Amino acid sequence: MKKKFSITLMALLLVAALGGCAGGKSSGNESSTAPDATQGSQASVSGQGTEDPNGNKDSKYGGKVVVGVQQDIDSLDPHKATAAGTKEILFNIFEGLLKVNENGSLICAVASDYSVSEDGLTYTFTLRDNVKFHNGANVTAEDVKYSLERASGLLDGTVLVASLATLKSVDVIDEHTVQVTTGSANLELIYSFTTAIIPKGSGEAEGSNPIGTGPFSFVSYKPQEGLVVKKNPDYWQEGLPYLDEVNFKIVSGADSALLELKGHSIDLYSYLTDSQAAELANDYQILAAPSDALQAMFLNNAVAPFDNVKVRQAVCYAMDRDLANEFVTGGNGAIISAPMLPTLKDYYVDLNGTYGSGANIEKAKQLLAEAGYPNGIEFSLIVPSNYEAHVQTAEVLADQMQAAGINCKIELVEWNTWLEDVYKGRNYQASICAITSDMTPSYLMVRFQSDHKKNFINFSSAEYDEVYKKAEASMNLQEKANFYKQAEEIFVKEAGTAFIQDPPITIALNKNLAGYKFYPIYVQDMSTVYFNK
Repeated sequence: MKKKFSITLMALLLVAALGGCAGGKSSGNESSTAPDATQGSQASVSGQGTEDPNGNKDSKYGGKVVVGVQQDIDSLDPHKATAAGTKEILFNIFEGLLKVNENGSLICAVASDYSVSEDGLTYTFTLRDNVKFHNGANVTAEDVKYSLERASGLLDGTVLVASLATLKSVDVIDEHTVQVTTGSANLELIYSFTTAIIPKGSGEAEGSNPIGTGPFSFVSYKPQEGLVVKKNPDYWQEGLPYLDEVNFKIVSGADSALLELKGHSIDLYSYLTDSQAAELANDYQILAAPSDALQAMFLNNAVAPFDNVKVRQAVCYAMDRDLANEFVTGGNGAIISAPMLPTLKDYYVDLNGTYGSGANIEKAKQLLAEAGYPNGIEFSLIVPSNYEAHVQTAEVLADQMQAAGINCKIELVEWNTWLEDVYKGRNYQASICAITSDMTPSYLMVRFQSDHKKNFINFSSAEYDEVYKKAEASMNLQEKANFYKQAEEIFVKEAGTAFIQDPPITIALNKNLAGYKFYPIYVQDMSTVYFNK
């Protein structure tokens, strides 16, 4: 691989260095399996004892697994999917030229190699031999051109993947080579080439019959019920996947999830609260790792009373983040105040001292009085009912903040309602939920530009916009980091929203399963999971 400009890009991917592109086998830490495994899920069927060519002698191929998921899918089209919960499922069906592995490194997927020009404006990708779509057709350079043009807006003027809007052209050099030209050099653009490659001309058909190159192919989808995928026998990574079938079953809420888990009708369920994990500890493997999600009480800056900066600051002072972290996640979350993952260490600045991690009731009361609310405020707090961690957090904070005269009525809604009314429609006052990140510092912070389409809190700051643009444009890593930190400080000073914590991911896993891998991004990679009896 040509590394001249790529070395700088490698330094940018902070959790781990940019991975090599020659490998066809992935590695990483696997979940432990209990030596005295109890009876597995009623939904599970063990494999037939074929030895794993990757060297896991105790693993077996075959079997079906049911994965409980908290929300319905918003789109089967990988270029149009918005919700993180959708993307974690589609990760199994689609791949880009590159993909992220469990170590946070970018590795080649549909591409086998790539290079970047000295000026950072031209990316050249060499396609991997004999990668097949799920319909049996080989992936061609024309498929790659179509996919990138569609996602970037070059095809019809409609940008589907915002970070690719900077692309100026996608050219087929030969049957194995594609060259991408961008309008400006950007150290973070390489991450955008994880965008799904789909068959040329498939376009809108992907929304009903998704065809990708991933380890599993689409079987069926029923709204409010779930999505089923089956093993892709032609997958380019030798030896993967192990399972024959995975059913991503939509579970409507925490009570339903616990009933399903206790009845052993699902094999894997993520994002448990501390109390749920304790209740299931005897029947499941309980595994945990840091997440890529930032939980917050999102405040609509365009709607009273949160159109007043002093009111937003009062909420930040009144909120006891330590209490929420201890009660909901057993103290295992990382307290945060700014829109940046603590794991992106070079870009993260600890601003928890601005408002404190505990409650400052008197300061909150003072600010409310100065804002014209001496008797306190009342507002509606919308929470998606399918996420028990957010529900519990809302209950803890709503009760605790009353001491400052901050009174909220919790309104539980279904996920699709939250997505339409809060995230897309911006028709709300406040909401507790979480937004996910990726391996680039811009992913979260870009959304808080005044005119950004994902700025669902309606944060508006000319100062923030100016500094963010400087960060985005900088080609010097240290300078870029300093600009991002300045933007974080502006956001926190203006209390754009009240961030709470980076919660851990805690999962319940069938004791007969092994091979589960945590990722630094929001995915459920089922390709490495296998039955081990």
